[in-house]
Amino acid sequence: MKGTKAGRRGLGRVTAEEVARRLGVSQSTISRAFSPSASISDEMRTRVANAAMELGYQPNIIARSLITRRTGIVAIVIGNLVDPFYTTLLDILTDRLQAGGKQTLLFSSSRAGGLDAIMPTLLQYQVDGIVITSAAVTSDMARICAKRETPVVLLNRNVPGLDISAVCCDNVQGGRQMARHLVGLGHKRFAFVVGQPDASTSLERQQGFVSELAQAGISSCVIEQAGEYSYEAGYEAALRLAAGASRPEAVFFASDIMAIGGMDAFRSRGLSVPGDISVVGFNDVPLAAWPTYALTTVRHPWEQMAARVVDLLGVDAAAAPVRKAVTELIPGDLILRGSTGPRRDQ
Repeated sequence: MKGTKAGRRGLGRVTAEEVARRLGVSQSTISRAFSPSASISDEMRTRVANAAMELGYQPNIIARSLITRRTGIVAIVIGNLVDPFYTTLLDILTDRLQAGGKQTLLFSSSRAGGLDAIMPTLLQYQVDGIVITSAAVTSDMARICAKRETPVVLLNRNVPGLDISAVCCDNVQGGRQMARHLVGLGHKRFAFVVGQPDASTSLERQQGFVSELAQAGISSCVIEQAGEYSYEAGYEAALRLAAGASRPEAVFFASDIMAIGGMDAFRSRGLSVPGDISVVGFNDVPLAAWPTYALTTVRHPWEQMAARVVDLLGVDAAAAPVRKAVTELIPGDLILRGSTGPRRDQ
């Protein structure tokens, strides 16, 4: 029984040296076999895995990080997980990171203090990189991360003037696409419902939408402040628009979850979507395709954005983080569904 798991009971943790000795290979071969991005044949990786299972060996990730100075962990700072946008984003990004041999550590920025409150704790984990999806980043935070040589990438956010890379959907272009679609349907009275007022995403979508309307000769667009990206905020904003003296014919909500709330609100007032009012959103979360809503929207380029974030972080062992800050805009696709229709004759 010598050398087997049963024969070692009570003798302590099995080491990589014992696995190497069992297979007649070097310890570095054992180490590479447990590094997903390391160069090693599939046959050898399988042999090592089988021997490790037989002996009861598990690599010590913490000990390895002390040697390599890499923990294999990427921190993700995310907002309201109730919003299906974030759950979709997290699912795709996590898959990409794990395919590159990284595990994720999730931090919520929705609690009091936001990023300022969580950053000191986050940095104590010595993460290999940070992805920030929904929080404000200050110049002080950027300097701290740069000093520690911790790569940071903003995802779906852009903060001009900071030396931090960002990967975003082209929100301005998306807003323009939506305006062209609604103008093409013959609508004359428009509203844009703002999400979080200081969020670059909402501001850019509004900018593209309003500027494209102006190019079409439409100078008036009601700007309704919802205050946040939520179903409830969209619902309340829609009630205010429905009660106005000059009800809009087409409403662009800054996010899908707001648009879905808005559709329910309009229907609660006896309005038909799209018969009486066309409604559009942005993101193309799974709920947008449900027959109840069939929401016309702009689809986020989820996969392309996640892939580019991984590139910028230098997750692949053969790659290095991109040190010079870059901002990349990836165009989204206009998805036409049943929530928009031609203008009714007044």
